[in-house]
Amino acid sequence: MRHVVSAFRRTWEQIMPQRLLASVGLMAVIALVASLPVSGQGSGAQAPALVVTAFNGAAAPPYTTPRTPWGDPDLQGIWSSDDATFPVSRNQGGRGRGGPGANAAPAPPQGLYLTDEQWAARQKQIQDGVRSAENAVGSFRGDFARRAFRQTSYIVDPPDGIMPQPLPDAQKRRAPRDQGTFGAGPFDWTTDFTNYDRCITRGIWGSVARVVYGNGNRIVQAPGMVVISYEMIHDTRVIYTDGRPHINARIRGYLGDSRGRWDGDTLVVETTNLTDQTSIGANGNGLRHSDKMKITERIRRVAPEILQYQLTVDDPVTYPRPFTMSIPLTPLDGGDLLPYECHEGNQAIRNSLGAERAEDRALAADLAKGIKRARRPVQDGLDVGGRPTGPGARGGGPPPAPDANVPPREQ
Repeated sequence: MRHVVSAFRRTWEQIMPQRLLASVGLMAVIALVASLPVSGQGSGAQAPALVVTAFNGAAAPPYTTPRTPWGDPDLQGIWSSDDATFPVSRNQGGRGRGGPGANAAPAPPQGLYLTDEQWAARQKQIQDGVRSAENAVGSFRGDFARRAFRQTSYIVDPPDGIMPQPLPDAQKRRAPRDQGTFGAGPFDWTTDFTNYDRCITRGIWGSVARVVYGNGNRIVQAPGMVVISYEMIHDTRVIYTDGRPHINARIRGYLGDSRGRWDGDTLVVETTNLTDQTSIGANGNGLRHSDKMKITERIRRVAPEILQYQLTVDDPVTYPRPFTMSIPLTPLDGGDLLPYECHEGNQAIRNSLGAERAEDRALAADLAKGIKRARRPVQDGLDVGGRPTGPGARGGGPPPAPDANVPPREQ
């Protein structure tokens, strides 16, 4: 027995160092792979410096950014895009549904800021909207703006304020899922809906751009990190500012992998490792981008109650050039993110699929009677509050497809 124990001990002493070395080597390889630089993300172009639009074209007043106890610029608060009432792309400014003639939409603004006449009209519009919203009666109430800004478009680069159109090859990726229940379908399974319909995510762009409600953004900070939570779909991003590298390029996520650094008082965030499953549009709807996209954000507190937020999209597979949006964020009414139990209350997918199958049967029954008609869309011309979206509402034919570049109140 003693010989057996002695032989076992000698064997153990021989193999253990080898196993330890192998384990250490494997751990080193894993660490190396995890820290490999992300390649093939974006075009390599430098994102523009921060464009501050919060002061309506005037010079920024003197302001000292507050600091956290550990010395970082303090961005913390509950912020909102409710006051960003202008369109994403300047060529949609003041757009209407009429054609040329008396009912045609006014010409779009030519610069980043409204003329004095246009500015007076917008201020009146915001004031009227506040009175209307505060006295609204009904089961549905959207968020509303309290402050008017002179800005003409979210897009600040290119300088003409027009969002670049997707490349021809990218256009081939268009599918019914891009618009979800705001489109005409068909809806045969859950993957025919948007990630927004499915309560999965609205992506980074879609979580910030103003829509009908749920525009809150909560920012909290700790040493070496900034955390942003979004009110609608309640995504949360942890942005490390401690100098750690991006994770391996093969690891992907809907919100990608974000790394931040401080450039003076401005937080600069670069996000890579995105999937090709989200979009650049209102509520994250619209044509899906590629997994080569890189997003660069710049965030700075420019006044006690204004945060300038800028986002640059760089996706050379989808767009001919990078483009940048910059908007002021202001304190959220009420000061709290409201709960958004989307999955828990989501009957939309089940009901929409059921409605599609009922419409299949209705179409077949009508055809058997010699009646050939257009398919009724799931949304049937109504927005989330049950209000008509325009031509096509309630049986008048399919409504126009919503523009993914504009954050309309209907979407």
